[in-house]
Amino acid sequence: MRRRSFLRAAPAAALANLIAHPALAAQIATPIPSPDLHPVASGEDRFGALHSLGFSDLAFKVGTQETGGNLFMIEHRNLRPGGPALHLHLNQEEWFYVMEGEIAFVVGEKKLTLKAGESILAPRRIPHTFSSVVAAGHLLIGFAPAGKMEQYFRDAKQDGALAATPEYMNRYDMQWIGPSPFRQE
Repeated sequence: MRRRSFLRAAPAAALANLIAHPALAAQIATPIPSPDLHPVASGEDRFGALHSLGFSDLAFKVGTQETGGNLFMIEHRNLRPGGPALHLHLNQEEWFYVMEGEIAFVVGEKKLTLKAGESILAPRRIPHTFSSVVAAGHLLIGFAPAGKMEQYFRDAKQDGALAATPEYMNRYDMQWIGPSPFRQE
């Protein structure tokens, strides 16, 4: 079959396939129900309760249940120098977007500093950490899939120091690698 003939025949074949499978045609024609929309203002938490691990103020932006476990988004405001322990996620990609200030990152063997409008992905099973370079940075973070991350932050609210221990992180499918290289104690 010549290419031009194939290009004309392909859409007709697809349509014929839909007609032959009415259940598939009905499924495609059925509109997806519109979810309840929940706009979340800057600095506000989706569920009305801010969180902290001691080096920033955390606001949940998109909860795990809203995405069927596929995504969890948080906003770090007033991110101070220091940051979390060097760690990795067994099952999540972690995406960082700098909203304000300058944020230093370690991702694997790379060390870099990003400014407002820049982003970086820390792939699963790659050690990473971050720290504000300025007095108060602002960062948006997404975890995909969400895994146990929302519960980690909810539970860590009780004791931020405990949240940075190897035993605690292991419960949430993370691995503690070492202290933050940005902490000056």
